[in-house]
Amino acid sequence: MTVTETRRQLPSAPELTHREILEILIGLLAALFTAMLSSTIVSNALPTIIADLEGSQTQYTWVLTASLLATTVSTPIWGKLSDLMSKKLLVQLAISIFVIGSALAGLSHNVPFLIGARVLQGLAMGGLMALAQAIIGAAIPPRSRGRYSGYMGAVMAVATVSGPLIGGVIVDTSWLGWRWCFYVCVPLAVVSLVILQKYLHLPVLKREVRIDYLGAVLISITASLPLLWVTFAGSDFAWMSWQSALFVGGTLLFGFLAVVVENRVAEPLVPLKVVRERTTALAIVASLAVGVAMFGSALFLGQYFQIARGYSPTEAGLLTIPMMLGSFVGSAGSGQLITRYGKWKRYLVSGGVLLLVGLLILGTIDHTSPYWFVGLGMLAMGLGMGMTMQNLVLAVQNTVDVTQIGASSATVAFFRSLGGAVGVSALGAVLAVRVKDLIVDGLLASGPGGAEAARKLQEGGSGGTSLLDVNHLPPQLAELVRHAYGDATGRIFLIAAACAVVSLLAVAFIKEVPLRTTVAKVDVAEDEA
Repeated sequence: MTVTETRRQLPSAPELTHREILEILIGLLAALFTAMLSSTIVSNALPTIIADLEGSQTQYTWVLTASLLATTVSTPIWGKLSDLMSKKLLVQLAISIFVIGSALAGLSHNVPFLIGARVLQGLAMGGLMALAQAIIGAAIPPRSRGRYSGYMGAVMAVATVSGPLIGGVIVDTSWLGWRWCFYVCVPLAVVSLVILQKYLHLPVLKREVRIDYLGAVLISITASLPLLWVTFAGSDFAWMSWQSALFVGGTLLFGFLAVVVENRVAEPLVPLKVVRERTTALAIVASLAVGVAMFGSALFLGQYFQIARGYSPTEAGLLTIPMMLGSFVGSAGSGQLITRYGKWKRYLVSGGVLLLVGLLILGTIDHTSPYWFVGLGMLAMGLGMGMTMQNLVLAVQNTVDVTQIGASSATVAFFRSLGGAVGVSALGAVLAVRVKDLIVDGLLASGPGGAEAARKLQEGGSGGTSLLDVNHLPPQLAELVRHAYGDATGRIFLIAAACAVVSLLAVAFIKEVPLRTTVAKVDVAEDEA
């Protein structure tokens, strides 16, 4: 059956009114907000959680990594399923899994149980990210989609950067406790489930469901190996070692096998025909850098304000307001302008420039930088993230038919999540090494006693999590740790700026195609033939 014949079998449905779209969107955004929030809300609470559950440094890392990994590998699977099955049924399933995972995480009695619950949350978050974009793509023509995609991008960005603030407030509130970092996500998810049940009604495309199980396994392994590599390299084994060679070689091998399989199956999980298109390929490249900036900024800036500058978790979250404001204005504002004028590339390029400028500013900060300067960098970076994140998906959706809207949207989201997950792990490793070097240099310069402490620190690796508990360190060592974290943070943002250069070049070469006014991609020549 050709794409044209399949399209003709789509059930007819009148174009949705603005009110009907908003009713659907409220339910989607409520679920998406809670899912994105769950990925970063634990960043400020994690030291307290691990201490309470008597966990190790390795488990500390895995509480974050497990969720990101599950999100990354599940996104393309959910996206492909949305092209084959009822989107409403799938989004309800994803929300239900998220509620179960959040409740179990709050009930955790040890760290392995918590990691398992975080995997469930990650699987659901991958579904919500893919399905929200697929539902919007199936319900709204690209010409009108900008304003609604802008709302979604604003919610995703605000949820990502406000997570540490909400988590900090919960931890600092004695009568709540860290378990409410997970329980707080449940009520809003349940509300979204009720709203979508009542208002979401999309035509279901009747197609034979042929799931690409082998492709799903190969893509999952390919996405997992680099994330596992950057998680353990530098601590459990050296970056230049036979273990690293195995991880890199395995990634290339399974990646090649995934391409071979996806090129031959009837219903590929990641349609290579779409990926090979210029717009999609360039959007994927650009999304990698956006993912690094979006996920990394919330984690590393919160750590910078708490450790290097001595603020509480709540204060650290409040200090990131410029980035939240920039993300909201950039996403919602550009979406409105795209819908009004029909042009989208100018906002992608402008967003790429602002993202690069913001990261370059943050790349120069140290432990003495004035807040107005740091805030300026956060504002520029937030504007850049808001103007690029959802508009990259819009550019891709405009080039594909409604029958491929789920897989194409999920492909961009997949690479954004992969870039964020691998980027955060790699930048975190760079930060840890740089902090250790600066502390050792400072101890060596302090005299004979410092030299002995430096030797012990080098023998004991990074020193575990004790150095993060600055308030309980000796005054001189605490001051040294603060300076080290403050001076080391700039380097990781410079590395992220290098990724932003690649992103800017990618969006500069994207060809602007006028936004169509129909949900389905109408090809007159094909229909006549």
